[in-house]
Amino acid sequence: MNRASLEKRPDEVATMFDDVAPKYDVVNDVLSMGQTRRWRRIVVDAMDVKVGQKVLDLAAGTGTSSEPYADAGVDVVACDFSLGMLKVGKRRRPDIDFIAGDATNLPFADNSFDASTISFGLRNVVEPRKALEEMLRVTKPGGRLVIAEFSHPVVPLWRNLYTEYLMRALPAIATKVSSNPDAYVYLAESIRAWPDQDHLAQWLSDAGWTDITYRNLSGGIVAVHRAQKPGEHRESVPVAKLRRQIKPRHQAG
Repeated sequence: MNRASLEKRPDEVATMFDDVAPKYDVVNDVLSMGQTRRWRRIVVDAMDVKVGQKVLDLAAGTGTSSEPYADAGVDVVACDFSLGMLKVGKRRRPDIDFIAGDATNLPFADNSFDASTISFGLRNVVEPRKALEEMLRVTKPGGRLVIAEFSHPVVPLWRNLYTEYLMRALPAIATKVSSNPDAYVYLAESIRAWPDQDHLAQWLSDAGWTDITYRNLSGGIVAVHRAQKPGEHRESVPVAKLRRQIKPRHQAG
């Protein structure tokens, strides 16, 4: 069995995802009790892209997160560093453009995409701050970024229960439904070690993104961050549902 460490060596993480690729989407549905589909719909709504625009879906895996854009006639590029995931996705959806790429050194020209997104993949990148800078580089001025990532529940009691689920129940369930349950031990550990909502918002600001907001889902188990690349503004999405406007903190050093 292959399991990556929290050092997140790209070769280890890629091999781990190659191993779980065939059943990855099914296992995720089981472990999240079906919530991943709802979370992904919220991401698509926040992106608010239209036919004729081009979207980068980073850490797209098997392309499940890319499908709503393709189905709506939007030009979407599904990029991931796991060849195993990309092969599964390409067999299932040959109409989607799957491209192998490193999130910290994207194989795209500057200002290539109208909007970029990454769902449940940023925490698996060895240098997530660099990935945020790379997504800024390849997104057009005024373009949008939407990130969905596991985060920190905002109610202390719920946070404690969730941590227990991550470290005890999730690996046990994965043993029943996954071909590589050790991979889900890594995933649980990576979720627990990931920074909270405000820290990710600050990373976005440090990378050069502006108009940063986030919305907590399922009590903060997941947070959806949204930001914009400085420049000519596109038509914006109503932000009534985005519960907190982040005012970037300036740090010395």
